[in-house]
Amino acid sequence: MTMSEHLASTPLADRMRPRKLSDVIGQEHIIGQNQFLRTIIQNKTPVSLILWGPPGTGKTTLARIIAGSSGYEFREVSAVTSGLADVKKVIEEAQQNKRLGSNTILFVDEIHRFNKAQQDAFLPHVENGNIILIGATTENPSFEVIGPLLSRSRVVVLNSLTTDQIKKILRKAIKQLGNRAIDSAALQLLAELAAGDARTALNGLEAAATIEPKKITVETIKQAMQRLTLRHDKTGEYHYNTISAFIKSMRGGDVDATLFYLARMVESGEDPKFIARRMVIFASEDIGLASLGALNLAVSTFQVVERIGYPECNYALFQCAITLSRSKKSRSVANSMFAAQKAARANPDAQVPLHLRNAPTKLMKELGYQKDTKWEAGFEHPKGFMPEGLEDLKLYEE
Repeated sequence: MTMSEHLASTPLADRMRPRKLSDVIGQEHIIGQNQFLRTIIQNKTPVSLILWGPPGTGKTTLARIIAGSSGYEFREVSAVTSGLADVKKVIEEAQQNKRLGSNTILFVDEIHRFNKAQQDAFLPHVENGNIILIGATTENPSFEVIGPLLSRSRVVVLNSLTTDQIKKILRKAIKQLGNRAIDSAALQLLAELAAGDARTALNGLEAAATIEPKKITVETIKQAMQRLTLRHDKTGEYHYNTISAFIKSMRGGDVDATLFYLARMVESGEDPKFIARRMVIFASEDIGLASLGALNLAVSTFQVVERIGYPECNYALFQCAITLSRSKKSRSVANSMFAAQKAARANPDAQVPLHLRNAPTKLMKELGYQKDTKWEAGFEHPKGFMPEGLEDLKLYEE
């Protein structure tokens, strides 16, 4: 294969990936003059990082630039496709490199997909300097990355790219496609549909170029983005439609449909924590007081998922889904919560009655704070418990 043939077969998004800091578009708050990432790149002093941001904002690109600028060995694993054995192999290589006088940066894409035990495996090697760890995540690391790793890393937040930044990237990419013509309206539409994701924008441009080899129009972009949605719908309509069908099937008590949609999500590689999190919400929102054990089961399932991960956590996911689907349903918690929130918003100035207020001082007691209140279980105060004017407000329903 010739060099030109190799480039032609390489996805446009990979061909357009910046190799040096000056080529990066956006993220000025972390790579601008005197900003943190620019400083460690210029000084060739990489540190362990957690790069947190939406898809297509440059997390992998920046990790590679950091490694390239420092001269460190660069190893990359994905938490979606790699297991603990792959991680151990890379760490063994890093230990060998260190004995030979070379340092290693280990980049872990989607680090939030590793469970607690898998993340724990990095700790001793980060501490003793065998590796510098750079993790990339689209999820809040406060919840998805273990505390000991967070305390040994610097969290760097990346922002979605602006429409103008996406357009700038696309204009550069058009040159890679032989300066193909594109309507200004088509360029604007593609940049907007990309929603801050450079990879989506470049994939859309490449798909459009295969549809229309001469001039890319608005209609071409619509066709191209529709194709991409069908192929890459991890966070798009298919993703949300499937979880919606899963929830509605549990709500309707259709166990077979519940199992089908759960299996579809599992087989497509959906994050098990996303599924478990939705079941925790469902247990309170749709079952609530009808089965008090549902919430405990859902929370336990989330903990299993967190600690074990795929594929073993599937047993717990399916057990929980079957149980929730078969459980009696009650919206009393959700309806009462919404009613209470609505009432709180409608009455922001409602005062706590004097007899219910705390009375830590003699003066407060003299003013009537806590008057006639008895410290007895089930005590009903003669004046009730609601603020004045809301005595007849009913929020809870069976």
